[in-house]
Amino acid sequence: MLPTNLTEGLVFFLASSRFGTSMARLALEDGNIFEGKAFGARGTVCGEVVFNTSLTGYVEVLTDPSYAGQIVTMTYPHIGNYGVTFEDLESHRPYVTGLVVREYSEIYSNWRAQHSLNEFLKTNGIVGLCEVDTRALTLHIRQAGAMRGCLTSEEMAASQAVELARACPSISEQDLISQVTCSEAHSWDDATDPAWTDKEHSPEDFHVVAYDFGIKHNILRSLRAHVQRVTVVPCQTSAERVWKLKPDGIFLSNGPGDPERADFAIKNIRQLLEKDIPIFGICLGHQLLGLALGARSYKLKFGHRGSNQPVKNLKTGKVEITTHNHGFALRDLPPELEVTHVNLNDNTIEGMRLKDAKCFGVQYHPEAAPGPHDSTYLFDRFVEMMRAHSRER
Repeated sequence: MLPTNLTEGLVFFLASSRFGTSMARLALEDGNIFEGKAFGARGTVCGEVVFNTSLTGYVEVLTDPSYAGQIVTMTYPHIGNYGVTFEDLESHRPYVTGLVVREYSEIYSNWRAQHSLNEFLKTNGIVGLCEVDTRALTLHIRQAGAMRGCLTSEEMAASQAVELARACPSISEQDLISQVTCSEAHSWDDATDPAWTDKEHSPEDFHVVAYDFGIKHNILRSLRAHVQRVTVVPCQTSAERVWKLKPDGIFLSNGPGDPERADFAIKNIRQLLEKDIPIFGICLGHQLLGLALGARSYKLKFGHRGSNQPVKNLKTGKVEITTHNHGFALRDLPPELEVTHVNLNDNTIEGMRLKDAKCFGVQYHPEAAPGPHDSTYLFDRFVEMMRAHSRER
């Protein structure tokens, strides 16, 4: 259905005969309304409305902790047609606030599928909206920027839904990392199946300590495929406690929210940098590493979310097709930081390294496989750094 504006005086569910469990709407803070059908769980939720341009991978999107606090719009029109496979989950449960799609497929067909998307959303309390003009919604977000919204399948006037959207805290006002991190340190032993990679890895005798700011399972699998020991620690773990674990390398994970809110993490990273130990950051971890080294961060107008983002490696000149999920980026890098990768769509910084040190980060997700495995070499680089560090000790 086409969007309507609050000023037109529309009231949701004008008559009881129209109301039913099948009705739902998305109200944006600027007064725009997108009305359609409900699926998944019933209820009312609020969050930042963003869009993802991936053709597949909705299961991974739903369960990526980096989407905490966000209502995700999938731009691909048909969602749900291959069901849900639990082995594809990126965490133990969905973290999105809500899901918006053009057409939900009630019929799914996949030999690996264990659940329908509708039942998966219901079981996990995720509100869904379908049969809306997602192209119009995406164009509006591109022009006006990501904004707060209220997604509801309950009987509610349009004006009330808009007010709920406006009352929702912004992403920068929330401590989302603490909501998605693990509760205690633990080992990770599940490595990537060689059948899903371009080559087999023989894990080297190194120990990586991974900060969990909202870490994805496939990142942990990729790390474990390269090293023999991976220890995951909560986001608030002190640098002193991490150092006592005797790591050969430190990994800084992806995660949700504004990196500038994570003062505790930036402080710990600075202390670990003094140890001259190899450090590798992905997405939020890349941003936190940059902030710890003196760079600045800023909020993108509508962010990068999808599995088709072209990134240029400035050292090799090659272009990598990459998976992204971030609403913030780095800028104003100090002289000791070198830009290694840029986004070819908007020239934003996608990778950087600390000159003359074993420390680097990338804004995108090398553990993901958006078709090619263009960026898995970054895990090899991390191992090479640990190998060089081991020889120096």
